Amino acid sequence: MYSFFEFFAGGGMARAGLGEGWECLLANDMSEKKASSYKENWGGEHLVVADVNKIKSKDIPGHADMAWASFPCQDLSLAGAGAGIRAERSGTFWPFWNLVKGMVKGDRAPRLVVLENVCGALTSHAGKDFAAIGSALSRAGYRFGAVVLDAVDFLPQSRPRLFIVAVRSDVDIPNGLILNQPDAKWHSKALVHAQSQLTKSAAKKWLWWSLPAPSKRSEDFVDLIEDEPVGVTWHTKKETNNLLSMMTDVNKAKVTAAKVSGKKMVGGLYRRTRNGVQRAEVRFDGVAGCLRTPTGGSSRQTILIVEGKKVRSRLLSPREGARLMGLPDSYILPRNYNESYHLVGDGVAVPVVSYLAENLLKLILDFNLDREVQAA
Repeated sequence: MYSFFEFFAGGGMARAGLGEGWECLLANDMSEKKASSYKENWGGEHLVVADVNKIKSKDIPGHADMAWASFPCQDLSLAGAGAGIRAERSGTFWPFWNLVKGMVKGDRAPRLVVLENVCGALTSHAGKDFAAIGSALSRAGYRFGAVVLDAVDFLPQSRPRLFIVAVRSDVDIPNGLILNQPDAKWHSKALVHAQSQLTKSAAKKWLWWSLPAPSKRSEDFVDLIEDEPVGVTWHTKKETNNLLSMMTDVNKAKVTAAKVSGKKMVGGLYRRTRNGVQRAEVRFDGVAGCLRTPTGGSSRQTILIVEGKKVRSRLLSPREGARLMGLPDSYILPRNYNESYHLVGDGVAVPVVSYLAENLLKLILDFNLDREVQAA
């Protein structure tokens, strides 16, 4: 069993993805509401509810194999103000990194460090924020690379995210995990460009990670919809017609096609402002739009269910949101709608974590464990 620290833990979705083969030595989040959900699902034995700025390296227990940090994305996302990694929220990367540096000095640096964030981290401040992270990793004695993984390969939700995986310099990497050049599947144009902006010293520590093709996704959006939703109510006919009236001809044509398809169709719908006019945009491709935190009415995803001539609409239910993130139905959600939506919308997709762990993280740790056993 391998051990890990989970910073900015939220409801423990990285922990859910890592699974039973990993032991959590410490989980940290400053949100009391998220911590409440964490405790309900995982217990509070290793949970520290505090601002990461208030934690000291000496307070972190043990010597973990990995430190995972899904640090706040608001200042790096397209929806944010572009304040970047020095801002109040996304800037919490630095106190987290100070903790890692403290562990390095204490001769208990994690073998692996994984950073997860939105893809906006690649372009924030013209790539300077990504370069700053790269320099921090390399100066602390880590080699590193990054991949862009989209939850849509595993779940019916469009959710591309950046994963930076750093390996301590004395840790061996097995053959087959490093490429000589980027792979378009995992290394987007934005990532390739960001890598080119690294300092010379950081670029020397760069790795192009190699991952296998994931299995074909088995579920579509319609498969995750509750027949009797809990926590939401159906819109009135007038409210549904109002949404339909907000559609352009292109989106109305999508609804018409869904009506004549001969099967139940579920579409994810968002309200967006186009040229000063609020529009309703829908997709019926079996995939939900990216879940977001509910900071306003437009960020709550509405679903449109079409069965023949019958068209109904309502908000996505909390359980449906959790399913779109790969959480099992046994996962205990907050009773409040907004709290539940915020918890899952601010998390990391569970099967993406599982995939990364099985195809990269665990392979590196297994390889080194085998070598240590042979040398003993």
